[in-house]
Amino acid sequence: MTDQSARARLDQLWARGRAFLGTGTAIMGGAMSWVSERHLVSAISNAGGFGVLACGSMTPDLLAAEIAATRAMTTRPFGVNLINMHPDLDRLIDVCREQAVGHVVVAGGLPSGATIRRIKDGGARAMGFAPTLVAGRRLVKQGIDALVIEGMEAGGHIGAVSTTVLAQEILPELREVPVFVAGGIGRGEAIASFLELGAAGVQIGTRFVCASESIAHPNFKQTFIRAAARDAQPSVQLDPRFPVIPVRALVNAGSKAFADLQRAVIARVDAGELTREAGILEIEHFWAGALRRAVVEGDVETGSLMAGQSVGMVTREQPAAEIVAELIGQAEKALAGRPPDKAMWEAPAVLGAA
Repeated sequence: MTDQSARARLDQLWARGRAFLGTGTAIMGGAMSWVSERHLVSAISNAGGFGVLACGSMTPDLLAAEIAATRAMTTRPFGVNLINMHPDLDRLIDVCREQAVGHVVVAGGLPSGATIRRIKDGGARAMGFAPTLVAGRRLVKQGIDALVIEGMEAGGHIGAVSTTVLAQEILPELREVPVFVAGGIGRGEAIASFLELGAAGVQIGTRFVCASESIAHPNFKQTFIRAAARDAQPSVQLDPRFPVIPVRALVNAGSKAFADLQRAVIARVDAGELTREAGILEIEHFWAGALRRAVVEGDVETGSLMAGQSVGMVTREQPAAEIVAELIGQAEKALAGRPPDKAMWEAPAVLGAA
């Protein structure tokens, strides 16, 4: 296959995702709290990808200001990621409507049918995360416009299943809506493989943390550049009575302190000095503000260094456009090395369908 035909093949494979996002490539930026703000999001979109603002715990007024600031830095499409558990979720959806946001991604749990309808009634396309095939089918029935399937290799809050297994379980079975694959993706060869399996596109977070446009503290970026894949580990739960939501991050002094805290809390509960409920709250509150301390303030010792296992492929700081170009070049080179009839999957006949 020639370079030109490889480019044409790539364009064909992610045509559905590009049409859905309205972008030149079907590469979504992962929504990372404190990192995915106006500068990085606009840079990804300007590079032909699809930037996604991380609302996190923002108030409606803060989100409105951030959307407006992002729009001042790019004329290209970008989306907004909202947390399903946010107490002002409905108002945040209304802000997205008022700001004419085209795509709203709901994370942190399965959105309700009412939430999906509110997003779509406001004129935006609704996207959600499907941890299983059953959950994906449920969201499709409720009217979701597209799905993201994210494996446990991802950074931050993770599920229990790997990206490759999720892709094999879901992509061949769920074709009604575009499905974007996420979790541990750091090179274009992987993008090509998931596209051939039936993905409409991919979502990538960790690779963009060290983009030149990222406002992450230099200390935070340096930890990523120095880290290996094995350094990004899920948080440890010491006792099932005290559940810990698994979060993948680079191991540091804070990780050890978290384990020590759990041991101390468990001992106090067993000694009758603390109720189990109070102990659970104390454990949950340990990481409060820890991500901001690391990303914004540069505290890489006790802060939370959320990172996916693809962190080992982050080797230097580079512009977002260069990262996107590298990924595309790698995907094209991979496709050029095999004939089209060896593809594992053919794109849907109506490529632009949502």
